[in-house]
Amino acid sequence: MKNTANKNIFASLWGQLLLAALLGAIQVFAFAPFAQWWVLYPSFIGIFLLLNQTLIHGKRLFLVSFVFNLTMFVCTLHWIYVSMDLFGGMPLIVSAFLIVLLCAYLALFPTFALWLSYKIPTQSNSIRLLMIVPSIWLITDWLRGWVLTGFPWAYLGYSHADTPLVGFAPILGVQGVTLAILLVCASLTLLVIRNSVPLASSLIVLLIAGGYGLKQLSFTTLQDPISVKLVQGNIDQNKKWLTAHLPTSLFKYLQLSGIQITPAILDSLMLGQNVKSPSVIADLKASGLSLEETKYQQRVNDNKELIIWPESAIAALEINMQAYLQLLSPVLEANNKSLITGIINYNVFDKSYLNSIIMLGKLPEGLGYSEVSPNRYAKHQLLPIGEFVPFEDLLRPLAPYFNLPMSSFKRGGAIQENLRSSETSLAPALCYEIAFPELLRQNIHKDTGVILTLSNDAWFGDSIGPHQHLEIARMRAIEFAKPVLRSTNNGITAIFNDKGEEMGRLPQNVAAVLSQEIQPAYGETPYQRFGQLPLFIFCFLSFAGALLLNNKGYQKAR
Repeated sequence: MKNTANKNIFASLWGQLLLAALLGAIQVFAFAPFAQWWVLYPSFIGIFLLLNQTLIHGKRLFLVSFVFNLTMFVCTLHWIYVSMDLFGGMPLIVSAFLIVLLCAYLALFPTFALWLSYKIPTQSNSIRLLMIVPSIWLITDWLRGWVLTGFPWAYLGYSHADTPLVGFAPILGVQGVTLAILLVCASLTLLVIRNSVPLASSLIVLLIAGGYGLKQLSFTTLQDPISVKLVQGNIDQNKKWLTAHLPTSLFKYLQLSGIQITPAILDSLMLGQNVKSPSVIADLKASGLSLEETKYQQRVNDNKELIIWPESAIAALEINMQAYLQLLSPVLEANNKSLITGIINYNVFDKSYLNSIIMLGKLPEGLGYSEVSPNRYAKHQLLPIGEFVPFEDLLRPLAPYFNLPMSSFKRGGAIQENLRSSETSLAPALCYEIAFPELLRQNIHKDTGVILTLSNDAWFGDSIGPHQHLEIARMRAIEFAKPVLRSTNNGITAIFNDKGEEMGRLPQNVAAVLSQEIQPAYGETPYQRFGQLPLFIFCFLSFAGALLLNNKGYQKAR
């Protein structure tokens, strides 16, 4: 009686929707900070079996698939609510509605993949699971990362950085790992239903062994170590953009960086800010910073060092900070230091803002700091709402969230020169851009030594969002076999080597410095050379092969 009752529950529409919701929701635990990668396997095995059951009731197929993917995205991306609540001034019900709306849009892509995979007629479960599902899933994932500027978050492959399957990342990118995961899930499902057991068993062994073997390979050549210092200022997001708070913030970065503070630099911090020295000194003391200890320091260190501040660490327009920057750069150069920092560039000719990275201090000849130096970067992949507002005439009047500071940026070029220090070259990615591997691939070359990403995840508080962001940055190190430096305002600042192994990190919500020696890596991985082309070829051949085999199967049946 009990077994019959359970069977009837999951044969009903509501029972299937509930099961689909649970199977989708548990996927959040596969990603950081939980890192329980194995939950993807029961999740996908369960949905494959459930969708096979819904084929009896064709109209349920799309709905069950949609609920599965919707709950996955809601659970994985719910942290976006923090920025709406803390900084957007939106009512709870409006924030919740917008998050569900975003997740519903994102869920359409994998839902279409599952729906189409199960709508295509086939008499073979192995053809459906091993050929049709993976090929369509990868295509819709690509579309999700491209349509309407794209949102390539939570690709399945990000969850497997500590498994043998990550060996496919330098060959095919993170989506190569996604493909391996889907094939293993499909093979396990075939084993559960006792279909094509020899093929499924062999494929699982081949994928795990192949990934492990590829993981042992080296694709780049390590160079001499260089010293880097990543500074996490932990500036209060509510104060960061206040003009009166700017001198305090910059003084804090200078002190944490160990940079010599001269009276001229101190005065330049107040220049144009309409701030008097006594108020700045009071703020510094309240922040636990000692002006007396650092104001006249003359520490000269001959050791070369690359100092990195996070995104918009200088929370002002570059054009208004010239007195400060022109004084600071020679001080850095005299101390054999280079500084990379985020800042906002303002173009007076077309009155546009650029989210930028600039370099100061000891730099190659001809690449020293100036307003027109080519040794800079302007963000290309802008964050919707945060840096540009789609349909802004409609959305901006609705709520303060659509009028966040600096939410009308101009794009930098898709392809830009690497940043150049005196010791290596760095491929930059500002914040959200690190989630776009193909964009980064266009800007990485054989002689790129380091991947640099500056970010400010303070918008998302203590949520799981910054952990997922860090997980994505780590995958870039593995894909391109180059170290990644990630500098953030309040965490998580971290360094990964060319294998994606963590060399150090700073805890969240503390002002601290991460100093480390890293080895730049020259050369290129197969993924860097060929990008996603091999995956597109796989998708085409796999889907075409499935249709051909299906046709032969039907001819035999006749």
